[in-house]
Order: sequence, then C-alpha cells, then structure tokens
Amino acid sequence: MKNINIQTSFISNITNSQNFTISTKSLTNETNKYNLTFTNSILIYTNRTLETKVQCIGSLYNQSCLFQNLYYVDNTFTILIVKGSYLPEYSIRTNAFYMWPTKPIKREFDSYNHLQIFVRNITNPRRIPYVTLYFGQLWLHNIGHALFDGLYPAYVALIRFSPRHLHPFRILADIGECQDCWSEDVYSRFAGLGIIKQFVLNKLSKGRWFVFDEVVMGSGTFCQRCTQPNYQLSGGIEFNASRLFRDRMYQQHGFIHPVIRQKSSLEYRTSHDILQTYFIDNKRFTKNDRREINAAIIEINNYTNFYINKTKNNTNKLEWPLINVTYLYYKQVKAQNMSSIQINATPFDSRPPTYELIENDFIAQLKVLREMDIHITGPGTGQMYQTFLSDGSVSINVGGLRSWKLNNKELKFTSYLEQYMTSGTPYIKGLYYPINERANGIKKDEVIKLIRQAGQLILQGFSLPVEPRENLAPDGQLFVEMCEKDKKFCSFVTTRSPDKQFKCLEIWAEDLVQEYNQWNDKGFIVNGKNIRCPFNHSLLRDLRKKYDIKHYLENR
Repeated sequence: MKNINIQTSFISNITNSQNFTISTKSLTNETNKYNLTFTNSILIYTNRTLETKVQCIGSLYNQSCLFQNLYYVDNTFTILIVKGSYLPEYSIRTNAFYMWPTKPIKREFDSYNHLQIFVRNITNPRRIPYVTLYFGQLWLHNIGHALFDGLYPAYVALIRFSPRHLHPFRILADIGECQDCWSEDVYSRFAGLGIIKQFVLNKLSKGRWFVFDEVVMGSGTFCQRCTQPNYQLSGGIEFNASRLFRDRMYQQHGFIHPVIRQKSSLEYRTSHDILQTYFIDNKRFTKNDRREINAAIIEINNYTNFYINKTKNNTNKLEWPLINVTYLYYKQVKAQNMSSIQINATPFDSRPPTYELIENDFIAQLKVLREMDIHITGPGTGQMYQTFLSDGSVSINVGGLRSWKLNNKELKFTSYLEQYMTSGTPYIKGLYYPINERANGIKKDEVIKLIRQAGQLILQGFSLPVEPRENLAPDGQLFVEMCEKDKKFCSFVTTRSPDKQFKCLEIWAEDLVQEYNQWNDKGFIVNGKNIRCPFNHSLLRDLRKKYDIKHYLENR
C-alpha cells in the first residue's frame, strides 16, 4: 500500500468520526465483505471488510445477536459502521441474573475508506479469529450454576446461528477471579478453542484495540432459572438444546457418542439386563432418610444378587427387574492417578502436555453418568447432571422439604426444585416421590417401589421422546395449567424486567402451590418491607384440589 500523508488533525477528526479529506486515492472498494465456506467439514469464516455487521434472532426480550467485526477497547464493545449502514434493533442480555441489556457503543464514519484508515492505520487492532461466545456468570464455583446459568444458555444462543454450535469456538467469559473453579476447565474443553476471561481482556484493552471475527451474545433468558410458562428448561426441546449440549459435552471430553435410542427405552436392551442405578447423596437427606435409603438398596441388590448366583442362565420371567444400586458421592468420584507417568513439559507448552490425554474428575463423573440407567437424588446441584443421562434413562427426584417453625409448630411441604430440568430433557423419564408423603421423610418401601417402577418402565419400553408435561411432578403440572388459565399471572412471573421485584420472578412451583412467603395472600416481611406477589388464589386452590396436593397445614 502507498504511503499516506495525513495531517496532524486527521487523527483527531477520524477519532471523533467527523468529515475529513484524504489526499490520496481510495484504498479499496467495499466488495465481497463476507464469505462462509466449508472445507473438510470445518467452518471457515473469511472476513473481507472491517465494518461491523449485526444479525439478531428473536424478540427484543429474548434476543441473541451475531456480531461480525466487533471491536473492544477500554473495557467496551464497540461497533464501527459507515453512516447509513443498516443495523437491526438489538437488546441482549449476557447474564442470567442481569435485568438490563448489554449494548455495544456505536461509532460512525462518513465512508468505508474513513473507517478502514481508522482501523488499519490508527487503532491497528489485535484480531481474535473465528467464533467467540460471550456470557457472564456470577457463581462459577458451583457447577450447577456454571453449567446451566452460564454455559448452557450461551450455547442455546449459539445454536440459533447454526452450524456454529457444531464447530470449535472460543468463550469470552465475564467471570470473577477464582483459584479453584474447575468449571473453567469444563468451559474451555466444551468450547474447543479455550476461554478468555474478560477481566484479563479489560486489563489488556487499556488504550489497545481488539477485533473479534464473530461474537455471539444474548443468552440471559435461556438460563435454568428463567422460568418458562411450560415449566421446561428453556430451549431444551424447542432447539433440541438438551441433547446437543449433552452430546457436545461428551464429545469435547473425549467420549464416543452415547447410544441413540430413537423410539423406545428398550432399544439395545434385554429384559435380563442389570440396570445400573445410582443414588446420589444429597445434603437435604436426614440421618433417618439415609438409613431408609440404605435398607432399600440392600433389599434390591439382594434380589439381583440372588438371581445372578442361584439362577444363572435362567431365562424365566423375572418378578422384578434386575437392578444394581450404588450410593454415590460425586465428590468422591476421582480421575485415575497417572502421576507415575513422567512427561516433561517444554518452556513453550501453553498447557500441560497430557491435557488432552488424561482424564480429570469431571470426566470421571461423566463416565459414571454415561452408564447410568436410573439416576436418583434430591433437589439442588445433584439434579443438574440429569441432562447428561443416556437416552431411555430414568431420573427419580425424591424431593426435599421446606420446613420452618410457626408458633412452636413445625410446618413443612415437599420441594422438588429442578423438575423443569426433567421436563426439558425429552430423552429421559422423570419419576417423583409422592408429593403428599414426602413430608413424613423418605421411607424404604417407597424407595423400593420407585426404583422398581423405574426399572419396569425401562424394560417395558417407554416411548421416546417423552411428553414434557408427563415429566413434571403434580405441582409442576399445576403451575403449567395455572399459566394457561391466568395469562396475566403467567406473564408476571415469567417475563424478566427491571420494574419487577425479583422475588416475584424467583418462583418455584412448590412455593406458589403452597402459597409460601411472597405467594401468601398476606405476603411476608423482608428487611421491614412486605413482599407480596399477586395472583388468583381461588384458581390456585381449585387446581390444588384437582391435582390432589395437600396444603402444608394439612400435613401436620
């Protein structure tokens, strides 16, 4: 390119996007700006312009956007465009718990030549190639939140811009500094091109420019705690996101793809298979709960062991399915110790030479999950892994208890919490501890009944995909019907906006059904302020009778 003689005032003029004159020929014409090609099944993006282009999908409330040539300087995303260029209206949420959108600033130029000189001769940005997925996450230390309030919703946004979700990409994560958050490694492996932490980029962008080939952002309303009227994990069924997320997680962590069962849970199984069942420890289990669970496990395993030892090769019809139950603490699932194998790193290794070859603890956990036929646990983080179960598996939610004392009387009701994860995962079947019995604690006979019911369902061949509503507990089904019959209420509790009290968006089906705290017709006091979320209490009480759910005052 020829040398360009630019007067001192030129830089100031361009920086402020004012009119200016260049005493030289135009640098290039604006032609063939973008080109997407496929070579050996790898997406290659060829960017032939420096102007920012924006494509958005979805309503402003639930929007994801693809930015091509998105600039970053001084902690700020920046759009560079020529005056008169088209930009769609965009409003994007990048964090599940931010009620307000993220909007890059915009800088306009009188012509493409002006923009090009600004980029090439003044800012000279560092290019970040290929696709980058941007999102924020507040609780990186908790794998449940890290996966399903951070990575999963961002991946759903990426699915909207197919086929980018099938190829390696990079993550730009708005996360805090954490010394022992191994979910960062999960992010990096899942993406394939690694992870950039935004606080690092911010330090490096002081007075320095970067340009991203492609950035996808806009995931804030796809989070697991972004309640949907159908009480499903957002995008799980609509975008097939549960399955895509599961399959990529296994693929990127080095597993052969799981068995695909298209029509029935019985495919690739026989009636004499031993169903591998894991009862996941849960902090909500009491000492008595664990005693009853252990007794149930012993009885079921004794039946299976007796059949194997005494009637080997017997093909007679079984009274019960053959089930082997293991009580599991996820924290105790560790990768094989390979420290005896000495691999010397060179000064130029960007990460350990064994990084792609030796499993970590999360891989060890996935290895167990992949082999589960029946997954059992209570509410909380343990439930988040059910999305990684194989086709035709069963998830049993034994529930927990909301309990408190009022006037020296103990009040309690059943709480399943993450049942929307089950309803948004159509390749598994969900079962629940009886809602009116759970307040009495977990009982051995009920656990045995549930586990054997799960085994029978699998070996009878339940149909796939499972109807989402069938995967909800009674209070979840009630919530869906409530949403169908009271549209105003439904919009109030499922549409996230800054003008609402967050307590009214922080809805659990069980709390609503039991008219607990903010759902009580009198509300409840928080920091001296009465919080009350309005809805049709008469309708709710009628539906409670329909679904045969006792109010907690009936459980005393």
